[in-house]
Order: sequence, then structure tokens, then C-alpha cells
Amino acid sequence: MASTPRVTVFGSLHYDIAVNGPARPRKGETVTGTSWYPKCGGKGGNQAVSAARAGARTEMIGAVADDDFGRTLIANLSTKGVGHAHVRRNAARSTGMSVAIFDADGDYGAVIVSGANLTLGDEDAEAARALLEETAILVLQNEIPDAANVAAARAVRAAGGQVLLNAAPARVLSDDLKGLVDILVVNAIEAEMLSGVDVVETLDGALQAARLLARSWPHVVVTAGGAGVAYASGQGAALTIDPIRITVASTHGAGDEFIGMFAASLTRGLGFAEALHLANRAAAKLVSTPEDERV
Repeated sequence: MASTPRVTVFGSLHYDIAVNGPARPRKGETVTGTSWYPKCGGKGGNQAVSAARAGARTEMIGAVADDDFGRTLIANLSTKGVGHAHVRRNAARSTGMSVAIFDADGDYGAVIVSGANLTLGDEDAEAARALLEETAILVLQNEIPDAANVAAARAVRAAGGQVLLNAAPARVLSDDLKGLVDILVVNAIEAEMLSGVDVVETLDGALQAARLLARSWPHVVVTAGGAGVAYASGQGAALTIDPIRITVASTHGAGDEFIGMFAASLTRGLGFAEALHLANRAAAKLVSTPEDERV
């Protein structure tokens, strides 16, 4: 292990187009927007930037095209203090992108086009093997192929590191990946899918889902938005964190901010309770900050 614990994020990079409007359109409806702006995103990219901002030594493994979007994403990682030596340029695919439409309440819906992110696989994990072997916490998501996640997780676990999976967006996880995850972080929708709990809308419901999922994973965190955060371990530990009352400016990126701060806090040697409280506060601060005022 490196002398300074490292967070490595293996995941997606998207160039986002954000659109503001009074409401999100229904099927067949056209809504007149008020503004739009570009931003750098992808769950992987967002989480890496968040971890670096929280003070962690952070590296990104990903893929972009050799185009303007890709160059912008790499420049953003560099500016935000995220290492990007293992962000591969793929000439055959476009850079991943998304369009997010925000309503007047700060909620949003998005469409992603994964592009070069879907080319990630075993070869990327092998090319970054030395990095992965120095990684304290590997952060994964579901915006890249499952096989890529498995390859990276195996390398980190073999070297004694931990694997944190943010199982978003919701999809069925392979048995191979399930067995390599030390820390599972899911929101209410993902918790419902993986746990079988019908509705995870309250803090009690989130804790119930976390306890069920902790039968399969060593540590489970369920983020339930305005209801709070629940944690359970396979050893029987459990805790809940009440929501922080704020005025919502935008919910976009809240989960990624939570993940980045959480991973960074764990690499500093903090316990789960303290790391979760810090992550919850970081996410609340982000949600209460207008998009155009975020650093």
C-alpha cells in the first residue's frame, strides 16, 4: 500500500448538458426552458472530484473519446486535483454524455449516452494494475460494464484494499461482483430492487433494507434522500442519521458527493459513523447550493 491511502475511482465520465425549466416534460409534451449550461459529470467523474475535494489522494480510471468533450473532461479532472493517467482515449466511440432536465423544485430527470464508457474492461484494469495494488478504497458504479468492475475489484481485493460499490443506476449484479464488494451504497430505488423491500421511503424502511442487504454484504449504506441515511453491517451493527433540514436548490449530484466524501473519510481512518455523518453533511451542502454556484 502507498504511504498515503489512495481512493481510486473506476467508472464513467460524461459531458453533461443541464437544462432548467418550470417542469420536466411529460410524454409528448414540449416545455419552454429558462436556461441551459454544460458541466462535467458521470457518476465516476463526480465521485472522483468529490473525493479529491475532501482531501483524498484520488485517481480516475475511465475512457473518453479524442474529441472536445473528452478533452474538457480530462482538463476538469486535472483542475480538480484528480489523477487521470489511466483515462484512456478511444478513437472509435464518442465521449459519454447526458442531458439532465431540472424543474423549478430542483429535481431532475436525465438521459445518458454511455459512448466510450462501455469500452472499459479487463484491459483497463490490467493497464492500471500497479495503481489498483496501491489503492485503499476502490469506488465503482453501474455506469460501466460489470466485467470491468469485476476485474478492477479482483485486483484491489488481492492487494488488500477495499471495494465500495455504488450500485447506481439499478441493475442486476453478477455473482462475481457481489462477492468482491466490501461496502454497498444504494439509494431508495436501488435498495428496493436489491433487498425486495417494497417501499424505502422512511428512515425505518431504509434501515430495514440495509439490514436485509447486510446478510449479503459486509457493510451497507442506504441513502433515502430527505428521509436520512441508514447503515447496517453483517456483524449486526446499525445506525440511522436524520436528514439535515435545508432549502433544496438542486438534487443533482447529491449521491456522488456523498460517495466521494464517504470514501475520502474512510481512507483517513475514520469509523463508519463519523464518515457517514460527514458524507451526509457534504451532500446536504451540495443540494442547498445552486448549480451555477458550485465549485
